[in-house]
Amino acid sequence: MESLGTATARFGFDLFKELDKTDDGNIFFSPVGISTAIGMILMGTGGATASELQKVLYSEKGTGSSRTKSEEKEIKKTEEVHDQFQKLLTEISKFPSGYELNISNRLFGEKTYLFLQKYIDYVEKYYHASLEPVDFVNAADESRKKINSWVERQTNEKVKDQFPEGSLSSSTKLVLINTVYFKGLWDRGFEKEHTKQEDFWLNKSTSKPVQMMTQCSSFSFTLLEDLQAKIVGIPYKNNDLIMFVLLPNDIDGLEKIIDKLSPEKLVEWTSPRHLQQRKVDLRLPRMQVEETYELEPTLEAMGMHSAFRAHADYSGMSAHSGLHAQKFLHRSFVVVTEEGVEAAAGTGMGFMVSSAAGCELMHCNHPFLFFIRHRVSDSILFFGRFSSP
Repeated sequence: MESLGTATARFGFDLFKELDKTDDGNIFFSPVGISTAIGMILMGTGGATASELQKVLYSEKGTGSSRTKSEEKEIKKTEEVHDQFQKLLTEISKFPSGYELNISNRLFGEKTYLFLQKYIDYVEKYYHASLEPVDFVNAADESRKKINSWVERQTNEKVKDQFPEGSLSSSTKLVLINTVYFKGLWDRGFEKEHTKQEDFWLNKSTSKPVQMMTQCSSFSFTLLEDLQAKIVGIPYKNNDLIMFVLLPNDIDGLEKIIDKLSPEKLVEWTSPRHLQQRKVDLRLPRMQVEETYELEPTLEAMGMHSAFRAHADYSGMSAHSGLHAQKFLHRSFVVVTEEGVEAAAGTGMGFMVSSAAGCELMHCNHPFLFFIRHRVSDSILFFGRFSSP
């Protein structure tokens, strides 16, 4: 079974390609956040619903000589999924000073609805998520506000109104929430006096002004000659996290690259054995991206068909029948400045320039991909495309 890091890279890129089909603007989301939410749902499902979620998280072809062996294998794989999430969340909770990284999970359940104690115990054990009773039946909107306030607190007030007015009702039984918040300082910050206004080219004929940060330092770097692109890795304090930027050589070259990209190639190109320490003239725009996604159609396109339908099997959550997911919302926020990055995400399930001498030029003045990865687990915390200031 592949590692959680490989799985989140694959899941994040597959999700990005689905979003790319309908969105030509900026894209930003948390693969770890969304997959953690799916993991918590998987723990409460059975039958075909569990198999679908398993395949979305870990797209490996099942083998097995018999139905019984296949079922046993599925149970073992599911246990491994939860074990890996538990290890990741425990690892992240030990982070040293220099930045803030917080992944939080919480269940808000209708106080009169009977959830299986086994599910509540296991979600707390593996996902550090407790169940908070609320009154959806008599006070749905007050419950909604309470949930939104919790999300705001967990994301330093960067993700607001997670569930908009009218999105929860008296028939809501369970809301499952995951938030990811990150604020980090670069290992080597950009000097503010070197930041200047420049044009950022959306395409060959249209540009917008940006504040372009500049520094010439040693970075992990590689040239992808076949793709006509470059990758640079920008570390944060303590080097536990790193932001990778993939920049095409051509102004309009990103879509051509996306068509040729695969999760495996992305992992390979950003591995230590593929990157070299080079002196890089790095020019990166200040960025602020805030996005909201209703992910039901996107996740259905990726294989989560039954989870959002009335016949979904949530027998692991409750002995009552008829429980099914209604909404899967994800909100995300990122700011990139001279000092570092602040990023947050909330997942809610309701139910031509000359380079400085001796430097490789990395001039990010046209659309590029970027992602933030946790070094120890290789998990991708955030994934995005910056294509319009």
